[in-house]
Amino acid sequence: MSPRFRIALLVLAGLVLMPAAAQVMAALPPFGSTIARYGARINAITPEARHVANMVSAINFDLRGLDTLGEEFMLLAAITGTVVLLRGRRGEGTTGRAMRLPGRAVIPRSDAVVLGCRIAGPLTALFGLYVVLHATVTPGGGFQGGVILASGTLLIYLGEGYAGWRDSIRSHWLDALEGGGALLFALCGLVPMLTGAAFMQNILPLGTFRDLFSGGLMLVENLGVALAVTGGFTQLFLEFMEETREAEEPDEPGEESA
Repeated sequence: MSPRFRIALLVLAGLVLMPAAAQVMAALPPFGSTIARYGARINAITPEARHVANMVSAINFDLRGLDTLGEEFMLLAAITGTVVLLRGRRGEGTTGRAMRLPGRAVIPRSDAVVLGCRIAGPLTALFGLYVVLHATVTPGGGFQGGVILASGTLLIYLGEGYAGWRDSIRSHWLDALEGGGALLFALCGLVPMLTGAAFMQNILPLGTFRDLFSGGLMLVENLGVALAVTGGFTQLFLEFMEETREAEEPDEPGEESA
């Protein structure tokens, strides 16, 4: 695709989207106006109707669950595009040899860094699980907890080095987590339809208010988001980490590996 064609495509997209964007902006409430009545209405209805204490999770997974499903697949598409772009340039081979910049010394990890990462890693993973599991009770959920869990995997790299990172993180596992989580979220909409209910209509027991397992179908949707976000962001970290590796030169024809 030539630069001129890309610019023309950008201009065409702008001409198509700008009128709609302008109409939406014109319909927004005036600056400084009070919109708290929407929040008050949600706070009044949702605890009794869905037995959840976290209104943000109720909005994400119930009141506008279809929007959240779209956002989940937007994230899936963005990560897939990034992976295709990076792998398309360097291939899918892996190597343990890091790039070296001339004149820049490689400083080994200190014992304090290794110890700190080995302590903080499990604690970060535990906190991420806490945030995921308490999605309907306290602030948090699959999006936030998934990012925390993915960030915790970087402590493996900082503490154990690249070899330890690659031994612990497998690309095909991350593909399954990301795709499986997105599929699970989509099934939460399709399965109710098989029972005669509406798309994403709750068909599970709602549980007890402020209980860990309250919320019905929202718990399954939250799990799908947590799996997809954890797998997707860790996949990004993996691909960016691979960019720091030197490509291994292929063996000469007839040369046997030692």
